[in-house]
Amino acid sequence: MEQPFDGLPAQAMVEMIEANTNEFLLTLGRLGGGEECSEADHQWIIGGSPLAYHNCVTRARLTEESVDEVIEESMRLLQSYNVPGSWHVGPWMGPDNLGERLVAHGFIHVGSEPGMALDLGQLNESLSVPDELVIQRVRNERELEIWTRTLGMGFGEGEVEANWVGAMYRKIGFDEEGSWHHYLGWWHGEPVATASLFLGAGVAGIYFVFTLPQARRQGIGAAITLAALQDASMRGYGVGVLGSSSMGYPVYQRLGFQEYCRIEMYEWALP
Repeated sequence: MEQPFDGLPAQAMVEMIEANTNEFLLTLGRLGGGEECSEADHQWIIGGSPLAYHNCVTRARLTEESVDEVIEESMRLLQSYNVPGSWHVGPWMGPDNLGERLVAHGFIHVGSEPGMALDLGQLNESLSVPDELVIQRVRNERELEIWTRTLGMGFGEGEVEANWVGAMYRKIGFDEEGSWHHYLGWWHGEPVATASLFLGAGVAGIYFVFTLPQARRQGIGAAITLAALQDASMRGYGVGVLGSSSMGYPVYQRLGFQEYCRIEMYEWALP
């Protein structure tokens, strides 16, 4: 765990990471038509996606007395929509044995995402950019189609995930002053990389960073992430946040990101 930024305690950074992720998941789930629950001690969006990651419990501050009932209620809803689902268990969620209770009910622990944050005033902008790399912001449906097709060539669950996400972004549109902005990286005239910027909860969230395998280890992932963060900074945002893959972790460290927490992932599959 890294030291907090000057004037920003580590707990505040964790809360920013969790809040942006929460808004990101809820917004996409609503667009998909998911059923939302927002109680004082838990929150979810379920039924709007074919993906476990996006039929999810995003917040839970439960007690030993209430935890099993809420887990079972989320499972009944997943079953009623006939979709897989997940719990995104952050450090401020409870009770302390929440993960154990999920596993006892049939969820599988599938790993964790490092929650990372960056003071955009400390962004490392000196990284070298590969020759002939062009990064553009997606501004119309044709460009979003290319973005979607590129993402589907290896990110997450492949075409299924990319097509659903692309369809949700198509619903949002391309408002210059909106909360969502998407980026395409072109190298030697071919689309090879993607990224998305979500401006929510007062911070800039980075999502869907992907580079085609044949274009990796060239600095393209870092360059497209840098472009999105520079855009956020120009829009007045001071903090960037993201959940990192193991592959992306050293890339984000070079940009200046620090790890502040881990988001544990528990998934439930259809019988």
